[in-house]
Amino acid sequence: MEKTADIKKIRKAMEKCQDEKRFTHTLGVAYTATALAMRYDADIKKAETAGLLHDCAKCMDNDKRISICKKHHISITEVEKRNPFLLHAKVGSFIAMDKYHIHDTDIINAILNHTTGRPGMSLLEKIIFVADYIEPSRKQAPNLAQIRRLAFVDLDGALLNILQDTLRYLENIGGDTDPMTQKTYDYYKKDKEKS
Repeated sequence: MEKTADIKKIRKAMEKCQDEKRFTHTLGVAYTATALAMRYDADIKKAETAGLLHDCAKCMDNDKRISICKKHHISITEVEKRNPFLLHAKVGSFIAMDKYHIHDTDIINAILNHTTGRPGMSLLEKIIFVADYIEPSRKQAPNLAQIRRLAFVDLDGALLNILQDTLRYLENIGGDTDPMTQKTYDYYKKDKEKS
C-alpha cells in the first residue's frame, strides 16, 4: 500500500471535520475493522485507513455532495436523488482519492460499498461493512449482540444478518431500498445456501 504513515494525518483531519458523535463512530469503525482484520488475516493498515475514511463525506450537506457528484461525473441513482445522504459513500471514496491520495482500489471500494455492500465483496469490503454496523458506540440495531459475536466467527454470516436486518428495517419504515442492498443480500443468501 502507498503511504501508511498518513493514518495520523487522516485521523486528525476526521477529528476536525466531524462532530464528536461522528468522530467517535469513525474511531469505533477503524478500531473494529483492525480487530476483524487481525481475526481474518487481512491487511490491518488498510482496514484502519478505510475505517477512518468511510464516513469522510458524511458531515457535508446534501447540496455539497450532489455538487461534487455533478462536477466529477459521479452517477446518482434515482434512490440517491430522493435520499442524497446516501451519496456519502460515493463522495467519500472520491474524497479519499482526491484529498487523501488513497489509490488502493480495495480501500476505495471498501469506502464506496460500506452502506449497500455489493455482490462479490473483497475481504476488506466485508470487514468495513460489518465494522460500520457493530462498532462499540452503535447501540440501536436489531440483533446487535448476536451479530457482534457472529462477526468474529463467520464474517459472511454477520454480513448476511446485517443485510437482512437493514432490508427489514427499511421495509418496516417504508423507506427507499437501494437496489444494490437487495442484490447483495440475494447474492450472499444464495452463496450461504450453497455451502
